[in-house]
Amino acid sequence: MNSLDNITKSFVEQSQNILEDNLVGIYLHGSAAMGCFNIQNSDIDLLVVVHEDIPDEIKRRYMDMVVELNAYAPKKGIELSVVKKDVCNPFVYPTPFELHFSNAHLEWYEKNPSEYIDKMKGTDKDLAAHFTIIYHRGKCLCGKEIRDVFEKVRREFYYDSIWCDVKDAEEEIKENPTYVILNLCRVLAYKEEGIILSKQEGGKWGLDNLPPIYQSLILQALNEYSLNEPIELDNDCAHNYAAYMINQMKE
Repeated sequence: MNSLDNITKSFVEQSQNILEDNLVGIYLHGSAAMGCFNIQNSDIDLLVVVHEDIPDEIKRRYMDMVVELNAYAPKKGIELSVVKKDVCNPFVYPTPFELHFSNAHLEWYEKNPSEYIDKMKGTDKDLAAHFTIIYHRGKCLCGKEIRDVFEKVRREFYYDSIWCDVKDAEEEIKENPTYVILNLCRVLAYKEEGIILSKQEGGKWGLDNLPPIYQSLILQALNEYSLNEPIELDNDCAHNYAAYMINQMKE
């Protein structure tokens, strides 16, 4: 069950059964859509688009399904957001969402599902990045085609979204080095060249475009991300790298 294809197939079928005519479409983004999915290091990134508000009882059924399926997913699990079609085109930023789930929220849902259903809604700047990946490189798993649902996200919205994800890199790089190292590369690649990359592609861009002093650090991150080889972090080098990358972005 825990293969990517099996998980997404089951997710689509059960979503169609629960959401019925309210479902507009389901879209795959992230590493699974960009050809660099790693069962140890990647989550399954899904965006669900609906026509109208989802009643709380349907949200509860839907979340129970997601949590049950998440138990069979790879280690990092399923990450999904549910949004309404009317925030996709014209695009709204920061983007309102109807429901969200990831492994980080699993304990909250299991302890107090009613509170979760009531409070798990709002706006999320990350959705600008997800919409951009879907528009340019995503996969429609069911429902309306991508260009019939989404408009192209404006550059300033996408860049603000990905900048918010890395602006604290100097503090976060020691805690999550591989993610931060590769993410900094793909954000700078977009700032300088306007190219939309996966983390793995960003790391390869970094090897070709960043000072040689950081190549070993980036190569280690790439090897952990794609080959599951543990990274041996030089804390000083990592901090200097993060500071250098943030300064390049601020320029």
